[in-house]
Amino acid sequence: MPFPKKPQKNRFVYLDYAAATPLDQRVLSAMRPFLGWGFANPSGLSAASVRVRRAIDTARESLGSVMGTPPDMIIFTSGGTESCNLAILGTAVSSYGHIITTCIEHPAVLEPIRQLEKKGWTVTYLPVDEYGRVKVDDVQKAIQKNTVLVSIMYANNEIGTIQPIAEIGREILKWRKRHKTPYPYFHTDACQAAGYLDLFVDRLHVDLLSANGSKVYGPKGIGMLYKRRGVPIEPMISGGGQEFGLRSGTENVAGIIGLAEALKLVTKKQATALGGVPSAGGKTRNLKLGNLRDYFGREIQKKIPEIKFNGHPVDRLPNHLSVTFRGVEAEALVLYLDAYGIVAASGAACASVLDETSHVLRACGMSEKDARSTVRFTLGRQTKKEDIAYVMRYLPGVVKELRGLRDYSSRSKMRRLSSQMRRPLKKKIGTPEIVNTARKMPTPFEFRSIPTLRAV
Repeated sequence: MPFPKKPQKNRFVYLDYAAATPLDQRVLSAMRPFLGWGFANPSGLSAASVRVRRAIDTARESLGSVMGTPPDMIIFTSGGTESCNLAILGTAVSSYGHIITTCIEHPAVLEPIRQLEKKGWTVTYLPVDEYGRVKVDDVQKAIQKNTVLVSIMYANNEIGTIQPIAEIGREILKWRKRHKTPYPYFHTDACQAAGYLDLFVDRLHVDLLSANGSKVYGPKGIGMLYKRRGVPIEPMISGGGQEFGLRSGTENVAGIIGLAEALKLVTKKQATALGGVPSAGGKTRNLKLGNLRDYFGREIQKKIPEIKFNGHPVDRLPNHLSVTFRGVEAEALVLYLDAYGIVAASGAACASVLDETSHVLRACGMSEKDARSTVRFTLGRQTKKEDIAYVMRYLPGVVKELRGLRDYSSRSKMRRLSSQMRRPLKKKIGTPEIVNTARKMPTPFEFRSIPTLRAV
């Protein structure tokens, strides 16, 4: 049986929101003045500079209200990676010490920790269960007298599993109280969690929290680090002393405004347009998106044999669906789906660049073969049921044909096969409309009373 026939015109279906989100039109509108007339250096003394400085202060206050913290605890950076590096390397001011993290962290956390390990620091890499979840007791047992920092991600970027951050934070607070010490400090990478989960730092009991703009329908190249007052951090970039002396360099004003506006909007969406409601533990469940994700999973389970869902069955981001298609090379599947206008990912974007097997899936006990057969679908604000129907029109046939290929391990062969699917279009197709998110969201879909999708 041949591959499914391509449509006359592809439908653009973007299912890689964990890698990047489109810029919200309202965020762009908030940024636009600072891409034009608001160009003055905020460190200057002129009236133009003062106006720009006030805009930054307002953005900082907005973020503070989202996180329940005074504005002077917000430090702006160039993105999530820099925020994580500043949190980790900035607190490692002594010549040696002990750090606790997990085996499934993003490279933005693992790499700076490995740097410290080479310099003599000791590191405990906590294991996770088959769903990618760390045990609170394991964290508590790993703390030593010389533990300086605990860094555990809020939600995983590959499988969506949510970690018990608030519970871990409480255990760390108890340990500090018993031993009458301010250590260890607690950092969480919340880049994937922002927009879906509670960011109130007092409820999470964290000392440091990293986030960025590109995952919340904001601009790329901007991030932030929440630093609790009293936590000592050494700057990694020296210069003019901006950001309270912790991150020198002329501020990315438009990016700062965009980040603040984006986080304000997604926080509001949690309880309004996207149907989010508060749940136990201060988390937010995005009901409509979660229902659509579960519907997609049920369709896959119904129409494609030999598959496995990854991630925690309950404590998982509502837009994440990680699927292992046994007998299929994930990269080949992603390339073929792209030929039909469907955007997915074979693991994290960083891992795709490095051509590495997912360390997250391997840490969950998955074999290398299955890890290389795993595709990540992440839904977003503009994903519709019609998009899922379009995907399911082609996904089963593509999987079936790829399973029929004997040699699917060659990267060059798969790229060549995929290029054959890309026939030139007779007329130019305009850029898909993925920017204007101010339009009315679709009404809730009717779902049959099928149990919530669980890992198998």
